Amino acid sequence: MAYIVDMRSDTVTKPTKAMKHAMVNSALGDDVYGEDPTVITLQKKVATLLGKQASLFVPSGTMSNLIAVMVHCNKRGSEVILGNLSHIYKYEQGGAAHVAGVQLTAVPNNPDGTFDLRDVEKRIRGSDIHEPITSLIAIENSHNVCGGKVIPLDWLDSVSELCKKHSLPLHLDGARLLNASTHLQLPPERLVRGCDSISLCFSKGLSAPVGSVLVGSYHFIEQARRVRKMLGGGMRQAGVLAAPALVALDEVAPALALDHKRAQVLAKVIEGMFLKNFTVDVAGVHTNLVMVRIPESSSLTTQLVEQRLGQVCLAETQGDCKTPNDEGVIVKVCCFSDKLLRLTLHHDICDEDLWLAIMKLTYVFRELEAAHPLH
Repeated sequence: MAYIVDMRSDTVTKPTKAMKHAMVNSALGDDVYGEDPTVITLQKKVATLLGKQASLFVPSGTMSNLIAVMVHCNKRGSEVILGNLSHIYKYEQGGAAHVAGVQLTAVPNNPDGTFDLRDVEKRIRGSDIHEPITSLIAIENSHNVCGGKVIPLDWLDSVSELCKKHSLPLHLDGARLLNASTHLQLPPERLVRGCDSISLCFSKGLSAPVGSVLVGSYHFIEQARRVRKMLGGGMRQAGVLAAPALVALDEVAPALALDHKRAQVLAKVIEGMFLKNFTVDVAGVHTNLVMVRIPESSSLTTQLVEQRLGQVCLAETQGDCKTPNDEGVIVKVCCFSDKLLRLTLHHDICDEDLWLAIMKLTYVFRELEAAHPLH
């Protein structure tokens, strides 16, 4: 039996012992009636953490983002301007259009997760009867597709000023917001100062089994509660899910810097191999995501890499690429495209797991480098 190091995503984490204990012992009530004490505690804690008035516990980040869009864009035919690499645009099935009748207008994301605000300002619409009405600007921090990049503070302040200038609300998909604040060594409240709504996820880097929180003003959350119910997100004794999220804030969030440190170690090891088929921008590794690029000119694809990392050959088990029990090692990875591979560090990967993964990756990358030479 091979030993598995799962680096596909930080969503694969299992609840900690403290989380399981909290789930069993949580105080419960009916949250649709607003009577679950554990949910109430979580919502107050997150609102305070982000310096906002109120928050709402929802089943997922996708629902949280959709609710935000539906509250801010409460007229069908409204428009959201956002990045073309954003989670809302790429990975949420066009839910804003499908469910809410809201148009998503994408502008090109820069490699650091930002986009050109001059371009955005030119695209803001509403005076022409033929055009949709721009009703929201949405951003993401840290930015998933851009490799866990943390958005610069000066840009965050600039996009906030642009929204104020045009009386537009600003929504932040902050699924990994606490990773961003950890990288900047600033309280999360500072990063969301100019945002009207924020989505924070607990089932990614924070290791809780499920759930996100949508944050904003009292009036915004009052409307969001109605939309959540309409979308089927009204949960009853939801304290069993809110309890591990509370533990995540106290137990896992303070340890996010360890994930970032391990990501740096992994990135530097790959860079130090000096392989032509596998490159990493070490300086661009801000948080827990490591993006490995394969040149377009290479015959190698990420699918081939993924397949090989999932196999164990005899030569590996006779060398360094094995556990102390002589087991082989499998590393699970995420293919973002044919030429882009993502490796994710998270709470369930300890130093020993990291070094086993490094041994495996080193062995496989060198093997594939020899089989797919670049000239």
